[in-house]
Amino acid sequence: MGRLFLEHLGGTRLFSCANCDTFLTNRGELVSTRFTGATGRAFLFDKVVNLEYSEVQDRIMLTGRHMVRDVSCKRCKTKLGWMYEFATDESQKYKEGRVILERALVTESEGFEEHSNDDYSANHPPQQQQQHAHHHQPPLPPPNIPPPAAVMAFGNLQHLQQHQAYLAAFGHGVPPL
Repeated sequence: MGRLFLEHLGGTRLFSCANCDTFLTNRGELVSTRFTGATGRAFLFDKVVNLEYSEVQDRIMLTGRHMVRDVSCKRCKTKLGWMYEFATDESQKYKEGRVILERALVTESEGFEEHSNDDYSANHPPQQQQQHAHHHQPPLPPPNIPPPAAVMAFGNLQHLQQHQAYLAAFGHGVPPL
């Protein structure tokens, strides 16, 4: 079995799997606490990490018909809630792409303070700032990754790059990805 990669979003209030304490999300991603799940109270979040997703299922819920995926903890496989893929009712569209975590299946705990560069400047004299300046590199631009459709059309990324090089060599330019 390969190495399990877990993500962490940070934050001052954290939500984790109640079974194994794997980080899931933070208070900043919380959209609503006014939901009900199989175990009682449930929360709606914008972004949740370290989850596994089931196949899409058609469910009739209190608020109408929805296409959902059950979500489970990536580490211990405990079912924690579901993700809304599609809502048939226009008034429920705001749920699409968001995740419900059942309150009884997650724990909330203190996180850590987030510090900005202004905090650093206020607490360090200019000479210390200059010493540490070489450690702060500008962020790298996002990788130039072609969309999957472009890669699929050429079989693999190497064939796509060869095609682009051929077009560029003969003055046709490179097609946009």
